[in-house]
Amino acid sequence: MKKIIFQIALAAISLSGFAQNFKVPETTEVWEPKPKLVVPAKTHGGAPSDAIILFDGTSLNAWQQSKDKAPAKWPLKDGAMIAKNGTGEIRTKEEFGSFQLHVEFSTPLDSKKAGYPNGGNSGVFLHGKYEIQIFDSYNNEVPIYANGQAGSVYKQVIPLANSMLKPGEWNAYDIFFTAPKFRYNGSVETPAYVTVLMNGVLILNHFEIQGTIQYIGIPSYEYYSGKGPIALQEHGSEVSFRNIWIREL
Repeated sequence: MKKIIFQIALAAISLSGFAQNFKVPETTEVWEPKPKLVVPAKTHGGAPSDAIILFDGTSLNAWQQSKDKAPAKWPLKDGAMIAKNGTGEIRTKEEFGSFQLHVEFSTPLDSKKAGYPNGGNSGVFLHGKYEIQIFDSYNNEVPIYANGQAGSVYKQVIPLANSMLKPGEWNAYDIFFTAPKFRYNGSVETPAYVTVLMNGVLILNHFEIQGTIQYIGIPSYEYYSGKGPIALQEHGSEVSFRNIWIREL
């Protein structure tokens, strides 16, 4: 009995001391592990030191045709690759889980003349499944439904703002993507989430992606590994792309 009482007393003293420790700043200071060192991009058009360069204006080696995995057919011009009509979608050879993605793009000068649906139409597909729409939405001059304009998760959400630049100027998407997780039986444990900046303006804030993109019908999830490529759409408009890099998270 005395032994039990003694142990209870020791526990009480220990808990009391633990509580008292929070009265000094050292108790809440964590010194390890320190974050890894990353050198930010030093110039416009650069990339952080730990980024994987997907396109630097010189080569399409990181890309392939989505349809048959043949070498990417998009032409290069002035440090950009162009979604030439009829060439088809391209995607990265490498697959990624959660990531930070930077993509710069420019819609053609004749986007307004082309109108819907080909007015600057393209898209960035995350895991090859979830589209961040590209469209000439400058000043809302080319008509399109709001959940299909630039910066939308196509047909799933309307962007918080329209910060699109006019055709011929370079826009930048900074995309922060959290990959979905699936249970052993194929059901969704946690859905995918995405945050997007367009030209430095927050346009999607931790949006819960509802499933794969559907032009007709309701989006839904199908089990896969939780990794996938980055794909760029060719959709009847010769949108240009440059300075594409990714950081795995």
